[in-house]
Amino acid sequence: QVQLVESGGGLVQAGGSLRVSCAASGRIVSITQMGWYRQAPGKQRELVAVTTSDGITNYSDSVKGRFTISRDGAKNTVDLQMNSLKLEDTAVYFCNAVLSTSTTNPLTVYWGQGTQVTVSS
Repeated sequence: QVQLVESGGGLVQAGGSLRVSCAASGRIVSITQMGWYRQAPGKQRELVAVTTSDGITNYSDSVKGRFTISRDGAKNTVDLQMNSLKLEDTAVYFCNAVLSTSTTNPLTVYWGQGTQVTVSS
């Protein structure tokens, strides 16, 4: 069974930095993309950043210039370096992966359980 496990969340002061990581494990043949989404209380889950297997990255306008996503294709991991954190960055951050577990299986979307990131003043 494929699992996505996040780590690195926590409490940080506004203006500070935090790095969250995600590791995918299980029977994985290939990963098309990995990324990060977040959900704040009372709000919908939103895209933060994604990176594809061919090197394309996409960031939410609200985090451009502050966050950096990186992926190690060989290790099936993805990291999100968050700098200049703001109060509005407070949310549960979810790891996401689009992957295949077989050469004949269709691509499937997987989600991690989420890690809390809290930014304080």
